[in-house]
Amino acid sequence: MSSGADRIPVVIVSGFLGSGKTSLLRRVLTGAPDTAVIVNEFGAVGLDHELLRACEERVELVGGGCACCSRRTDLIRALRELLDARDRGRSDLGRVVIETSGLADPAPIVFTITTDPMLRHHFDVERLLVTVDAVNCREQLGDHPEVAKQVLVADELVVTKVDLVAPEVLDEVATALRALNPAATIRTALHGVVDPEPLREPPDDIDRRPQARSARLAARSPGGDQSHTDDVASLTLRTDGPVDWLGFSVWLSMLLHARGQDVLRVKGILELDDGTLVSVNGVQHVVHMPEHLPRESIPEPSSNVVFITRGLDVGRLRESFEVFQGLVSGAGAVQGR
Repeated sequence: MSSGADRIPVVIVSGFLGSGKTSLLRRVLTGAPDTAVIVNEFGAVGLDHELLRACEERVELVGGGCACCSRRTDLIRALRELLDARDRGRSDLGRVVIETSGLADPAPIVFTITTDPMLRHHFDVERLLVTVDAVNCREQLGDHPEVAKQVLVADELVVTKVDLVAPEVLDEVATALRALNPAATIRTALHGVVDPEPLREPPDDIDRRPQARSARLAARSPGGDQSHTDDVASLTLRTDGPVDWLGFSVWLSMLLHARGQDVLRVKGILELDDGTLVSVNGVQHVVHMPEHLPRESIPEPSSNVVFITRGLDVGRLRESFEVFQGLVSGAGAVQGR
């Protein structure tokens, strides 16, 4: 077996839906030509990999489920293909970054890499980084078991959206994280930029060697838990042609006001009437400021909005959107007469 120095380092970036994984990666990947990225998305249509391609060309999508369970074989295939491309001299490969689905348990992903007969000889899981949403962390820890699982196995916890909470709230978040995982370094990030100065370091008597992390991971079941997304559904809404921004904003605001707790994530890229591209990004009741994207960053833009919901009838959600789109189109037709 190759030594750790000979194997290709792998960084796994995990964190719940909307906790800022993609924003952080877009910063990190700028100017990293020997880094390949594997993006795992729960929805059948991937959006994060399109946003990351503006920073790094080698971005592979593993979509339609979690890499910790239903898409584990796709993850193995993607890693083997990267290795094959390197061995054939088609690309340099100095590092691999895996962005997990926001619903994934990272432990089985690490287990997959470290036990696969081929992968374990060529890849070394260097670090398991987990992003945590400062605004929603305490509520999510109570409502979504995936969040606690992700925090428990992290080597490093990065608390995001720190500009949206008071200092005392940030301290409460750090205390809750430290209680769950005393071995992790806790840092903060603002708009994807990680503060190099840790918010909290692990106590001196904590064992942080790779063997200790292996013990923490072993405490998690290595088998994929198929039931952890039984009540979670993904819905992709597509539109033919540009979207009326005002109409879409009103519909989305009404939806989140009524059922925000059940909408775990909303993320999309919309082409507006004036030809501009806008990235839509929301977590439960909160929708962040839309980001305007340069058209050259996405070669073939189309309007897709992906919803990840828990306990919500996605059929009725689709019907609601279609009815509202019809009303907006009808109003536009009347005004155009």
